[in-house]
Amino acid sequence: MAARPLAVIVLAAGKGTRMQSDLHKVLHPLAGRPMLLHLLGSVAALAPARMVVVVGAGREQVEAAVAPLGIEVVTQAEQLGTGHAVRMAEPALAGFDGDVLILYGDVPLVSEATLRNMVAALDRADALTAVVLGFRTPAPGAYGRVIADAAGRIAKMVEAKDASPAELAETLCNSGLMAVRSADLFRLLAQVGNANAAGEYYLPDIVMLGADEGRPSIVVETDPAEVAGVNSRAELAIVEAQWQARRRAQAMAEGATLVAPETVWFAHDTVLGRDVLVEPDVVFGPGVRVADGATIHAFSHLEGAEIGPGAEVGPYARLRPGAVLGARSKVGNFVEVKKATLGEGAKASHLTYLGDATIGAGANIGAGTITCNYDGFFKYRTTIGAGAFIGSNTALVAPVTIGDGAIVGAGAVVTADVEADALALVRPPQQAKPGWARRFRERMSAKKAGR
Repeated sequence: MAARPLAVIVLAAGKGTRMQSDLHKVLHPLAGRPMLLHLLGSVAALAPARMVVVVGAGREQVEAAVAPLGIEVVTQAEQLGTGHAVRMAEPALAGFDGDVLILYGDVPLVSEATLRNMVAALDRADALTAVVLGFRTPAPGAYGRVIADAAGRIAKMVEAKDASPAELAETLCNSGLMAVRSADLFRLLAQVGNANAAGEYYLPDIVMLGADEGRPSIVVETDPAEVAGVNSRAELAIVEAQWQARRRAQAMAEGATLVAPETVWFAHDTVLGRDVLVEPDVVFGPGVRVADGATIHAFSHLEGAEIGPGAEVGPYARLRPGAVLGARSKVGNFVEVKKATLGEGAKASHLTYLGDATIGAGANIGAGTITCNYDGFFKYRTTIGAGAFIGSNTALVAPVTIGDGAIVGAGAVVTADVEADALALVRPPQQAKPGWARRFRERMSAKKAGR
């Protein structure tokens, strides 16, 4: 049987007051990516026909975040519960006939596999009302409970506020995520009342309404970490730590060596090749790709950078967006690279800033070298040829080109192009005045003693 069309409703109308932030809760970053975009990335793999995000306060922020993805945003003006929030999406799904996944913007790490499992379970039996995603925890707390038999057939779903002591003893909890047929969803939601402890319209009530019609629902279970919700900065830190732990384990399983795994921080899109060595206290921001055999030394920070095979970074290096390191190149101690490319075997080993630059293969950049790429208004490029040698404490005032094999003497301020294989000396001739230092010391000592 062909799969039915899929629509996705993401609930993100909560005010997020516990975050104490001007940024919408679902846009707080996790591994360098907004939580909502983590979720939408998993959803996109299912190729849904329709996607709707339900927001309340902060609509403009969420709309700006999802507009490039072509996702519709609708508003829940009053916070009257999850059932009411889903009803706000009804006009946006007018005419849709298929399955509907209901997800939460502050539950960012549910996987593509779990979402597929929910939809597949719904499609296996025409008589089902819904598939509920559940999880087990020894401390269920305020989570709603799911009372189900051994086959997963749900006898009752109840919010913790309305549960009896016996029901509160149940450890199978409702994550809030659900798969429902569109033909049932809004019809049943129209029957949901708010005669409960919170005076709200609960989405899970459609399960029991469907059961009254002879259409049962089932629960499928997942790992609690996959459905961890974020309502505060402390909870965000916990989810981040869990994500990082899984990502470190993945990196090592795929052939990278992490000397002190607990000190390495990955972004959501970090790519490490085989036999990469990562020393302690390294931070990967978004957009980093590291090829096979590269070494990232301790206390380095990388973002938007591409590291070639066998290249070496750090310690204490900073690679900013646009940094590209060729095979076996080296960026060493206290070197910063931004929008610059180092050719194969090029080296900048110490105390250097390379911005808006192209460095040829085998070039050597001496300690203290800087590319002066900004005049206060515009940025300019520096080009350093293959095999060139830049002496220590050199300032290259862009735009400027150093030819292949050229040598720039130490202490130079280079403002004009240097041709290939030339020697550029930009400093006054050295002078020596015999005896001057001794006479100076004697004169100043006598002056001090006479005070």
